[in-house]
Amino acid sequence: MGRRGGERKPRKARPGHRARQAPAPVAASGPDRQEVLAGAALVLLVAAAYLPAFSAGFVWDDRVFTEARAVREWSGLWTLWFRPSEIGNEAHYWPLVYSSFWLEHKLWGFDPAGYHAVNVLLHGANSLVLWRLARRLELPGAWLLAALFAVHPLHVESVAWTIERKDLLSGLFYLAAFGAWLRFTETPRGGGWHYLLALVLFVLGLLCKSMVVTLPAALAICHWWRHGRIDGATLLRLAPLFAVGLAIASADAAFYAEREPLALGYSPVERVLIAAQALWFYAGKLLWPAGLAVIYPHWPVAAGDPLAWGYVAAALGLGLALWLLRGRIGRGPLAAAAFFAVSLSPVLGFVDYGYMQFSFVADRYQYLAGIGVLAPVAGLAARGADALAARGGGPVEGWRRLGAGRGAALAAIAMALAALAVLTFRQAELYRDGVTFFSHIVAHNPTAREAHRNLGDALVKEGRVEEALEVFHIAARLAPKDARDRSNIGAALILLERGDEAEQHLRHALELDSRSIYALQNLAALESIRENHGEALGFYRRLAEAMPGNPDAWHGIGTALYRLGRPQDALAVLEHALALDPARRDIALNRDQLRCYEG
Repeated sequence: MGRRGGERKPRKARPGHRARQAPAPVAASGPDRQEVLAGAALVLLVAAAYLPAFSAGFVWDDRVFTEARAVREWSGLWTLWFRPSEIGNEAHYWPLVYSSFWLEHKLWGFDPAGYHAVNVLLHGANSLVLWRLARRLELPGAWLLAALFAVHPLHVESVAWTIERKDLLSGLFYLAAFGAWLRFTETPRGGGWHYLLALVLFVLGLLCKSMVVTLPAALAICHWWRHGRIDGATLLRLAPLFAVGLAIASADAAFYAEREPLALGYSPVERVLIAAQALWFYAGKLLWPAGLAVIYPHWPVAAGDPLAWGYVAAALGLGLALWLLRGRIGRGPLAAAAFFAVSLSPVLGFVDYGYMQFSFVADRYQYLAGIGVLAPVAGLAARGADALAARGGGPVEGWRRLGAGRGAALAAIAMALAALAVLTFRQAELYRDGVTFFSHIVAHNPTAREAHRNLGDALVKEGRVEEALEVFHIAARLAPKDARDRSNIGAALILLERGDEAEQHLRHALELDSRSIYALQNLAALESIRENHGEALGFYRRLAEAMPGNPDAWHGIGTALYRLGRPQDALAVLEHALALDPARRDIALNRDQLRCYEG
């Protein structure tokens, strides 16, 4: 939104546009060829910058969909849409995202390459749609805006991390809905179809990620930018979008509160301080993307901190300055800033959300909001290139300066895009595997306990148990009252055949939390190794009481009963365990072997 706005012209063009001379006639195929080449260049930029993503694996929360029965089973679509509470570890109602995972599982199973390829393709599609949308809005530097969007390293988290498909899909529907709305407003007659299309696309976006609830507000900002006011008719047209967005977002929030009740206890004043600093944090990272991290450390929040109030004053001062200067510099800068702030508003800390427990900010949250910063940057660069190209003296000298100026400008823009693409390439390499991913996080944020815990799990999977044990100890020191970290230490010690030490840590974990499923499961495994099957049975039963739907608990009970000479009881329990998860081949194999033995 970097176009000038303000004074009105007698001609029919939109406010803020200077008169242009009619372009020289060109061949009919010229523009089409240029558009194809420009679009192909965007796609190639995305493919080159995200090349490491094609060979990346699944990390961290990717397990939410890889472990979901509804994604694996053919009948799972019904569960995804009408029984979302059965999706473990997912507290939001975003069925369209999981339906895409369901479809891909039917095409190529859980091969990570396919999922990453789809994410990269979606980001490429979003870059193309943004370019077309910017051209429709007549933004200066429209292609450059799309190119910056395509290769900016702050988008790596949304693209290279499979579970963040939600950002890409919701972004695609958001941008498409924006375009449909523009067609509706620019079609005096017969635009009802475009209005309905915009509404449907908006709903689809909300079913991917409720953060796109800000679209109606963004449309209102765009209308003000283009026309200088928002009339009653426009508000009336936007009202259904506001209503639908509020209804779906509220339902999702209620579902989330039921699944993961959260109360972080920040006061209203503290939330304002968090929001102001977060806005400047995101803007700074967009303009200078250095030191990117998946989990940024929390910053201190104190109402008596003058620096914290400085962020608030700076944000208010910038808004006021842009408002007062709108007659000289146009409405574009203020509209861009408003779009940026409004698009980020759901995750600025005014309401509690789960990730606030780890950090106040995340790169993925500005996937769409960042357009509000990138658009003015692209516009300034485009106008700077035009200014350089326009310099000149006499006819010959002027032509030479024009060529040299434009060449220098294009070279500078190409170098900037190349630098961003290299940063994106390197950032995408972090998603190769769990060890690489979590090692990066703890290197940038040593206090990230969850990252240490997950790094330990990843090291265990690679057989590096001694290293994992050290990491688990760090996590336990960061949270000495957390039973899970003590349980992880115990599990690592079991693998290292240090059973007595493992038992001490596991019993300590039970002292911290008598219903710790990790401690109970590991103690049961330890007693099974020791062939104390009666003790193991007791721990497995306690685990089943804590998690009645856990097939591993019932599998353990059945195995212990068999070892204790109770095959009939064991068979009944294994049948129950298999009913909880029919896809578990290990349980089915044990049941079938027991049937044969008993037969």
